[in-house]
Parts: sequence; structure tokens; C-alpha cells
Amino acid sequence: MLLTVSKRVEFSASRRLFAQKFSVEENRKLFGEESAALHGTGRNYVAYFVFSGQPDPTTGMLINISEIKERAGQIIHGRYDHCFLNEDNPTFRDKVPTAENICRQILDDVAPLFDGNTAKLVAVHLRETPDRSATAYAAGAIEANYWFDFSAARRTISPHLSASENEKLFGISTGEHGHNYRARLTLRANSVATEPQLGTEEEISSLIRLIRTQLDHKNLNRDVDGLRGKPITTESLSRFILRSGSGKVPLSRVRLHERDDFFAEAWNDGGMFLGMREVFSAAHRLHVPSFSDAQNAELFGKCNNPRGHGHRYVAEATIVGEYDERSGALANFEELRDALRRALAPWRDKHLDLETEEFRDQPSTGENIVRAFWPKLDSALQQRLVRLRLFYSAQGVAQPSRVGPT
Repeated sequence: MLLTVSKRVEFSASRRLFAQKFSVEENRKLFGEESAALHGTGRNYVAYFVFSGQPDPTTGMLINISEIKERAGQIIHGRYDHCFLNEDNPTFRDKVPTAENICRQILDDVAPLFDGNTAKLVAVHLRETPDRSATAYAAGAIEANYWFDFSAARRTISPHLSASENEKLFGISTGEHGHNYRARLTLRANSVATEPQLGTEEEISSLIRLIRTQLDHKNLNRDVDGLRGKPITTESLSRFILRSGSGKVPLSRVRLHERDDFFAEAWNDGGMFLGMREVFSAAHRLHVPSFSDAQNAELFGKCNNPRGHGHRYVAEATIVGEYDERSGALANFEELRDALRRALAPWRDKHLDLETEEFRDQPSTGENIVRAFWPKLDSALQQRLVRLRLFYSAQGVAQPSRVGPT
């Protein structure tokens, strides 16, 4: 089991996407119309620093996230924040500041600051806009992510199942209804390539237009040639989108949200995943009994308040399985949601340290919460759990997983 903790740091910068070795038209194809921004155009970036390791058995922390903010923040605010990257950061005088290149450079800049730490910086994820992000991994791989939206109507049914089987598996979703979908296309390479990057802007934009033309404001059961006579599920739709990129853009995987708290993800190696989110509220206090008051205050700050504090937590569980060609489903939606809710029920609206057994003898850090939650939920899901994420603030997330990319 791999345990990770992430911390976000925000910054603002301007940049121009333009490679001198290419013509104006070639740059437009590579980077889009922004290549014509002679003096740069701006972005509000969010960098997520992902660390991996095992929590300290005493403190329950893999790494103090304040330490991440302090060290990584020095680099971000000194070299990236409120800069025109092409001229103010020497790295980008000869390198185009794409999301992938910025992400990789931030990882290279920050990683040495944590040499010697038991927790290792394993990845940096950079969100450039709500529709564009990149992830750089310490092992060398790089990913480019593109998000887009579409709306469509459907009945969640399989023509290979009887009416009663469809009703049992999909419930009220067998009736005609609609979703505002949000899809993420991910391209992956073993390293940052010289330009052109992971797909050109023209290629990606063309693929997204094609997919939206096929799916947007359509009835998926009858209006889409490639889906006729096939199960119409979130799983099958994510696989359809993945295959739409075959031969056009080398997609690594596709994540498709039919709602904020539920998604399916199809990988080009045949892997299929389902993710579900559930919100719960709880109070806690971060405290190590063997430490002095001064030590606890220094380590946990306001989180050591003797009267406690609380969070509106978000738990995200991801399961893996074989795609069923007959039903088009990986799992029963209601059963997955109910398993997650039942597993969380003992903690809901409780003080974790005072009212639950799991944290009477260990600090209720995010790391310890996910470690305590994993076996309970994995058992309820027949050992199909591959990733469990806990969001406890806008800045922090802890997660154990059995799979790599997120």
C-alpha cells in the first residue's frame, strides 16, 4: 500500500507559448492562439506537491504540511510568482513554459529541498486552468490533462439484459434522464519531450470537438452510431471516449464524471475504475500525549486546540474491476454508495478522539484516518479498493493506494 500526502501552493504568472525554431503558423498549431500573445498572457496556477512514505508512529504524520508550504513556497514565490516566466525565470528563456515544462521544472527545483527526508517528493501536479493541468513524476513520467464538458440524455440500460435485470442493476436510472458530464483526457509520456509536446493544441482541440459533436446534446441510446446496441453506462461511455482518441491522439486514460461525486475511468491497457465521493463531518484534536504542551503546539499549531476543531471531510473511494461486456457495468452504483456510507457512519458527527475506538491511542491525522478507514471499506467492497483519498481542507489530502497515477 502506497501512502501519499499532498499540499497545494498557489501563484500567478504570465507566459508566452512560442518556440523560436518554428514559424508563426507552426506555433499556432502547437500552442493555439495564445502563441500570438507577444508580451505574454496570464494564469492563476495551483501546484500540488505529493509526498510518499510511512507516517511517524508517534505523531501520525508522514510529513508536516507546513514544512511543505514553507520550503516549496520559497521556490514558488522566488522564481515563479508574479513573473513573466519567459524572461524572469532563466529556465524558460530557451524552453517553452507549457504546463508540462513548468510542472517538471518545479519538481526539479523543489525536490532537492527535501533530500534526506523520510517522506519523498514523488510528484508535482500543476493546475493551469480548470480545463488544463499536468503532472510530473519523480520517476520521470509526465502527463498532460485536458478537461471538457458536454450534456446528454440517456437511459442507463444494457440491451443484453432483461428488463428485470436492468431494473435490479440500475434502478431508477433506467428511466430517461440527463447529465452534465465532465471528461478528462490524459496523455502520458516517459519524459518531457521537445516540442511538439504531448499532442499539439490543434490535435487536442480537434479531438475534443469531435467528441462533443458526437455526444453533446444527444440521446446516447439512439443518436450515437458507435453506442447503438451497446450498454449505456458511465463505464461504457468513458471507454467510448478513450477509443475515440485511438489513431488520433495517444490517450493514456479517460475519466468521466457524470456528477461531482461519481466517475468512471478507462485506461488504454484495458483497466477500468469507478470512483465515489462521500462527505462527512467530524471533530478532532491533533495531540500526542507523550509530548509536552509546547511540543504539541509547535507541531500541530491551532490543530492542537484542547477544545478541538472540525472538518467537513470528503472521502473518495476508487474500485477496480473487469469491464462486463454484457452489462457495461463495473459495480452497482447504489451498493457502492451504500458501502461507503455504512463504513463512514461510525465517524459521522463524532469527535474522533473521544468517541471512536480507532483514535483513542493514535493521533487523528489525515494519514491515520485513511489507514484506519481502508480495511473497513476494502472489506465492504470485497477487496476491490485501489485508492482512498481524504480531503480535509482546500490545501491538504491524504491517500493510500494500490495504483499509481491519480
